Amino acid sequence: MGSAGKEGEVKEKTKEISVAGGGDGVDGMGTPGEGLGRCSHALIRGVPESLASGEGAGAGLPALDLAKAQREHGVLGGKLRQRLGLQLLELPPEESLPLGPLLGDTAVIQGDTALITRPWSPARRPEVDGVRKALQDLGLRIAEMGDENATLDGTDVLFTGREFFVGLSKWTNHRGAEIVADTFRDFAVSTVPVSSPCHLRSLCGMGGPRTVVAGSSDAAQKAVRAMAVLTDHPYASLTLPDDAAADCLFLRPGLPGVPPFLLHRGGGDLPNSQEALQKLSDVTLVPVSCSELEKAGAGLSSLCLVLSTRPHS
Repeated sequence: MGSAGKEGEVKEKTKEISVAGGGDGVDGMGTPGEGLGRCSHALIRGVPESLASGEGAGAGLPALDLAKAQREHGVLGGKLRQRLGLQLLELPPEESLPLGPLLGDTAVIQGDTALITRPWSPARRPEVDGVRKALQDLGLRIAEMGDENATLDGTDVLFTGREFFVGLSKWTNHRGAEIVADTFRDFAVSTVPVSSPCHLRSLCGMGGPRTVVAGSSDAAQKAVRAMAVLTDHPYASLTLPDDAAADCLFLRPGLPGVPPFLLHRGGGDLPNSQEALQKLSDVTLVPVSCSELEKAGAGLSSLCLVLSTRPHS
């Protein structure tokens, strides 16, 4: 674990800092992180038929109901476009890329820069090509990972508006975290060990500019404690009954007079966490379902990439 220097080196840091709040998760604690949640566009990729079989989706994954998965994906796209007012771009499904809808793993975007990742699974690396072209067409500056020793999945990267946390997991290694630090040199980058077979974003997310939300599992709580030690910024914390509910998206489309949105898996998917999320203030909760897509390893942060092409004020 550590905080990155200007040259992309992830350095050791041992200063003990507590996460503020103790579980009430209240926003509005000062000036928010300027970069968190700014968005004008969302990018998604259609669900191919090859995702429906366990063999097509990857070893160890259960077969799923293709029609239900496609409906969930369609509802997500509709809410991004109609409820949040984003420009929605949808890449077509590709049968050779069964996990292509999980395009959140293929890039890390902040400001006008998109770091194209190098997924741990060689079978998934072709997924980055269509995403790279789409982001180039939107005018983003593209950064590449040229080191063959590096692995990085985008859903192991949590941006708080002030800093990056990179989960060291099955999918992401220390060299991958160093490249994140080298790409986004204006921000501290700290590594967080992930003690379960999950991505970091499967355990925790941002419920607001100063609020970290996390699941109640041991792995999720260990990740939050590690982040607390590494950060120089005070964050409130909100613990949710379900780890999957912590994989939420705080989004600020910049619509006049409209508060930020929190896209989350509440409602029918995770009703207990829906109730807990009501403690967040100054956000409009927008529940979506991805219970069928979850069988292929999908969470909200993996099913879309959000970005802003507008100048930052």
